[in-house]
Amino acid sequence: MTRRSAGTLLLIAIVALALPAAAAHVNVITVAGSINPASSDYIQNAIETSEGDGAAALLIELDTPGGLLASTKDIIQAILNSSVPVIVYVTPRGAWAASAGTFITLAGHVAAMAPGTSIGAASPVSVTGGGGERDEKDKRTDVSLEKAEKFTMAFMESIAKERDRNVEWALSAVREAEAITQDEALRLNVIDVVAKDRADLFAQVDGRTVQLNDVPHKLALKDVETRQIEMAGMTRLFNFLASPDVAMILVMAGLLGLYIEFQNPGMLAPGIAGAICLVLAAIAFQILPFSWVGLILILAGMALMVAEIFITSFGLLFVGGILCFLLGGSMLFDMPEVSDLTVSFWDVLLPTVIGFAVCAALVVYAVGRSFLRAQMSGTSEMVGLTGVTQNGLSPGGTVFVRGEYWSADADENVPPGGRVEVIAVEGMRLRVRSVPSR
Repeated sequence: MTRRSAGTLLLIAIVALALPAAAAHVNVITVAGSINPASSDYIQNAIETSEGDGAAALLIELDTPGGLLASTKDIIQAILNSSVPVIVYVTPRGAWAASAGTFITLAGHVAAMAPGTSIGAASPVSVTGGGGERDEKDKRTDVSLEKAEKFTMAFMESIAKERDRNVEWALSAVREAEAITQDEALRLNVIDVVAKDRADLFAQVDGRTVQLNDVPHKLALKDVETRQIEMAGMTRLFNFLASPDVAMILVMAGLLGLYIEFQNPGMLAPGIAGAICLVLAAIAFQILPFSWVGLILILAGMALMVAEIFITSFGLLFVGGILCFLLGGSMLFDMPEVSDLTVSFWDVLLPTVIGFAVCAALVVYAVGRSFLRAQMSGTSEMVGLTGVTQNGLSPGGTVFVRGEYWSADADENVPPGGRVEVIAVEGMRLRVRSVPSR
């Protein structure tokens, strides 16, 4: 080696040592709400970003009541095949990793929970009474729910074995809807760490060895920088719409807007608002699995309420419409074989239907009163009005009635300025008779 080459290498070494080492960082995402295609894309994109930017790990801060089985499967697959460590942290205090959240937490290379959190209840659920506590007779009569339970049990077992976690408890979370607190989860080897905050979490898992695609990898998370990965705007919109509660409110608001517009043509604002709500609801239905039977029942309820205006049923059609709304709303997202998301009956469905019923009742009342009210416009309401002749009637002429000039005929001659009463409207002419002046 020449003296010049040696000098060059020495200079490069000195510069390399002088430059500060690239700071390690951890990417962070927050998943709060249902597990759906939007949140699934968010997590998968975050994993790809972390693999590409050399992150030391990806931290998923999780708080979810559950979600779609297909979306959960996509997330689990992305985590299990990730080349960057994925830490799933159930936080903040009061958060829970229910149903789909249990799968995701157990799939993490590191599973952690904050104090005051819970995990479990991963059974397929049904508002008609299904779930982990069904007896054997119920299981035999509900084949789809039984199939869903068996599949989720096998899925859960494979995840727990892959991460060397408590398989027995994982199966009980599906079979018996078992749910536990963070301390119990740590004791039963369901999670790895109970941490009060991010700093505590990183301190506890620093130096821990995890398996990345069967290759041991030592976590180095001491004094790491955290970088928040935000959800994209359109993804955020889809994530908001992918809620049965939101979808149900949009459907009822849309139907109410169109209902008011049909009963009062020309108002425009209710019709436009209703159409926008129904478009957003249609987007939600493209994301969420729904029951056509439930949707048909909701439309039938709308038809019964419209019929109440034209058919005298003494409120029976109106009550029938309300019952159809409640039954249809309960069934609309009751799809236990593919999702554990349903409409909250007491918090959302019942108040929404009651609000719709009150508004619809006011419309029915207003329209009914208009049908019973005597006509106040047009020519027929002129019968009985009094006016004054202009040039007299002999027997035809012109009279001034209701601020307008009309051609009129009388059975007798009436002098100019004489008072007359309208007794009939014949086309565009009035038939009048003379009345004594006051």
